[in-house]
Amino acid sequence: MFNTLIYDVKDKICTITLDRPEVFNAFNDQMSFELQDALKKAKKDEGIRVLVITGAGKAFCSGQDLKDFQSNNKKSFAESLYQRYNPIIRGVRQMPKPVICRLNGVAAGAGCSLALACDMIIASSKANLIEVFVNVGLVLDSGSSFFLPSLVGYNKAFEIATMGNKVSAEEAKSLGIINYVTSPEELDEKVNSIAGYYANAPTKAIAMMKKMLNKALGSDLDTMLEYEAFCQEIAGRSMDYKEGLKAFLEKRKPEFSGN
Repeated sequence: MFNTLIYDVKDKICTITLDRPEVFNAFNDQMSFELQDALKKAKKDEGIRVLVITGAGKAFCSGQDLKDFQSNNKKSFAESLYQRYNPIIRGVRQMPKPVICRLNGVAAGAGCSLALACDMIIASSKANLIEVFVNVGLVLDSGSSFFLPSLVGYNKAFEIATMGNKVSAEEAKSLGIINYVTSPEELDEKVNSIAGYYANAPTKAIAMMKKMLNKALGSDLDTMLEYEAFCQEIAGRSMDYKEGLKAFLEKRKPEFSGN
C-alpha cells in the first residue's frame, strides 16, 4: 500500500516507519502524502490504540529532501507547507490516540518538527535534534515555532532555532523535550513497554486529555475549568470508567476496552 513507509499493526500498536534510509528518511512529495494517508488510516482503525513513528536505518528523519524540492522549481515554500507538512503535524496532534516518537537517530528540520509534534519521545542515546533551517537561510516550520518555546521557554528556543546546533538526546531530556533516553540496544524494549501500556489504557480518556492539554496551550484557567467539567462528564459515562470502578472495588487490574 505504501512505497516510502512501512505500516505495521500488532497487538493494538501501529508502527509507521519512514522508509527512505538511503537519504536518511528525508521527505519527498510521495513520503509526505503517504504519511498523511497512513495517519488517516490509523485514526479510523478502532483496533489501534497507540501509534509509534520511527525511521528506518540510522536516522529518524533528516527533513526535506532538498534535491527533490529543488528539482520541482514551480512549487512555492508556502504551498509545500500547506499541502505536505501542515496536514501531517495536524494529523499527529489531532490523533485521538497517543503518538510515540521512537527517535532512533537524527531528527532535522521538518523531521525535528515531526518528533516534537508527537505526544512522547523515546530516544536512543545516539539520537539528536537539529533545527537546521537557519543553516540554509530559512525559518522554523511544520510547527517548530509553536512546540519549541512551549517546551523549553523563549530564550532556549531562540538559541536552538537561530544557532542550528545539534541537541543531543541527553540534553533534550534535561530540557524536557524527550521523555526517555536509552541505549540503542534497549530502545525497542523501552518503546514496546510504553506502547504496550497505552495499548491497554483507557483510550477514550487519554484522547480527551490530549485535547485538553493542546487546548490549554492557548487558553486561560476559567476556560480550562469549564472544559474539564465537560470532558469529565463524557469520561464518567464511558465503559472504561465503569470497568475501572468495578475493578477498583473488586481489587483487580482493570481491562479497559478504550470505549
